[in-house]
Amino acid sequence: MTPAPGPLQITRILLVEDHPVVRDGLAEAINHESDLEVCGVAEDRDEALRVVDATAPGLVVVDLLLKRSSGLDLIKDLHARWPRLLILVVSMQDENLYAERVLRAGARGYITKQEATRTILAAIRKVLSGGVYLSDKMASSVLARLLAQPQTACDSLTDGLSDRELQVFELTGLGLGTREIAQRLHLDLKTVESYRARLKDKLRLATGSELLQLAIRWNQDRGQTFH
Repeated sequence: MTPAPGPLQITRILLVEDHPVVRDGLAEAINHESDLEVCGVAEDRDEALRVVDATAPGLVVVDLLLKRSSGLDLIKDLHARWPRLLILVVSMQDENLYAERVLRAGARGYITKQEATRTILAAIRKVLSGGVYLSDKMASSVLARLLAQPQTACDSLTDGLSDRELQVFELTGLGLGTREIAQRLHLDLKTVESYRARLKDKLRLATGSELLQLAIRWNQDRGQTFH
């Protein structure tokens, strides 16, 4: 006699996303799967940490741009507090720029929001199965780095920057002032000015105007537009 199947194992997923339309659409797709369910949602770092503590999800899906906080910082916090917690980034940010950084921070995959819902679900399942998800293009790029292939000028420009310096540099090039960057990254004004000073030193720039011009050109090269 064939033994009766055991109860279906349901994986609980937390969505950290501050755009209701995106969040609700992804939640509907996940909840439609028989073995997956959304156990909670959050819009920023502090709320996400509370919900993880309260619901113990098996996977957290994180956007990089959140209300009052940075998704990259959240990933680091989650990985530090719950090292075995699986994290997948679903974001509009440039995969070439951020994929390796989120993996180093503790995430297990990166997929852009432009991908079809079925592809995002496939990425979720790959991470849940113990794998790492990257697009084919990004996986090839990572392999090329490991094989010490020559870098592009765009890559080499930012490789020496810390995660926070990169965020300040990117937001500067998108037209945000010191106060706006401070609010976006949840920092005080003096800290943002300190990061700007470090950027000028590392990039060998003499003035804030040169920093702004370089950051704008860098964003334009990557297809990011000035706000």
